[in-house]
Amino acid sequence: MLDIKYIRENPEKVQANAANKGYADLSVEALLALDAEKRDLQAQVDELREARNAVAARMKGGQPEPELVDKGKQIKIQLAEREKYLRAVDEKFIGLLKQFPNMALDSVPVGQSEDENVVAKTFGEPPEFDFKPLSHTELAEKRGWIDSERAVKIAGSRFIYVKGDLARLEFALWQYGIDTLTDQDKIREILAGAGLGEAISDKPFTFVLPPAVAKTTVFEATGRLNKAEQTYKIEGEDLWLNASAEHTLAPMYMDEILDEKDLPIRLLGYTTAFRREAGTYGRDTEGMFRLHQFNKLEMESFTDATSSLEEHWFMVAIQEYLMQNLGLPYRVLEKCTAEIGRPNARGVDIEVWLPSQNAYRETHTADYITDFQARAMKTRVRFGDGRLELAHTNDATVFSERPLIGILENFQNADGAVTVPEVLRKYLNGKEIL
Repeated sequence: MLDIKYIRENPEKVQANAANKGYADLSVEALLALDAEKRDLQAQVDELREARNAVAARMKGGQPEPELVDKGKQIKIQLAEREKYLRAVDEKFIGLLKQFPNMALDSVPVGQSEDENVVAKTFGEPPEFDFKPLSHTELAEKRGWIDSERAVKIAGSRFIYVKGDLARLEFALWQYGIDTLTDQDKIREILAGAGLGEAISDKPFTFVLPPAVAKTTVFEATGRLNKAEQTYKIEGEDLWLNASAEHTLAPMYMDEILDEKDLPIRLLGYTTAFRREAGTYGRDTEGMFRLHQFNKLEMESFTDATSSLEEHWFMVAIQEYLMQNLGLPYRVLEKCTAEIGRPNARGVDIEVWLPSQNAYRETHTADYITDFQARAMKTRVRFGDGRLELAHTNDATVFSERPLIGILENFQNADGAVTVPEVLRKYLNGKEIL
């Protein structure tokens, strides 16, 4: 969440930022009114506590006068009343404060829909076929790699069985991502290629299998709990299914103080993820698009403020490195204000070319979050000189199942076979064609 001191000093900027991000109904004026009321009540409570303590000190060591006893009782009643009001106002204040989005960087394009995202880069040429290319769904069903009919019978719509060589190809993708990000030499190669070799650490990522669920307070602290559109709740439990691995990686150090010498902390997490995808019916609901259950490999990092933006660029560089090594044509988008999400200060998407749609479609997202999550999670950094500052967080996709769609469509052959990207072949016993 945002720093209330920053909001007090920059009310117009915060209100404009909320509108640019699609939260025009939020009122900074209402928030600051609650803030003022809260501070006034806190001053009253503090004054009453001092008076209570003074009376208690006078009552020690003997029989107190009736007037003093009565005064102590009156203070106790007033204090209980003021504390009750303070708790109620504080609850309203925190509830409203949490709704305000993170401040977008000045470089983020202002826009209200994905149509206003900006193409920053295009890499690779879309393939040309001497036959009509099939969609990934048509290819997979033709080869018996996807079974949606039986999945609907078992779990309902937007669930699938992934089988045979496609399932093996998916695991090859995960292993390739894990091997790359946990290899320090590869990290150095990526940093050098991005011109970041001297800017940030070459520390590799630590592979983690995180929980797939989180408590309500934990999920809310990350700014990722989206009850209406995204998140499944476990009935009868204070637990929500994660919608991506970073949702349980980000709060890993909640209520903790990190040592400066341990930074950056870079985590690589794999989980099965779950999303309700409410409001998207009729859009991309075939095959492996917009499933309620899917798998993801995600990056999460903790840094201090001085290197967090470079860490964001580093994660985008990792994503590009992976896509280039897979041989997939893609483009990089700078997301506009309304598309980057509430916790983000900046957001980048990578989209793969899909021949069946004659369009680019999203495969990766990189989120620059600054200290927005750390403030609610109370994750801080202790520096060598004793200073304590909020940590900065970044997260980004390594792979979901979306790149598999790109591989099937871009590397398909006329007979329905699929050529395996060279970097994945060693994970398939050297197999070149599926």
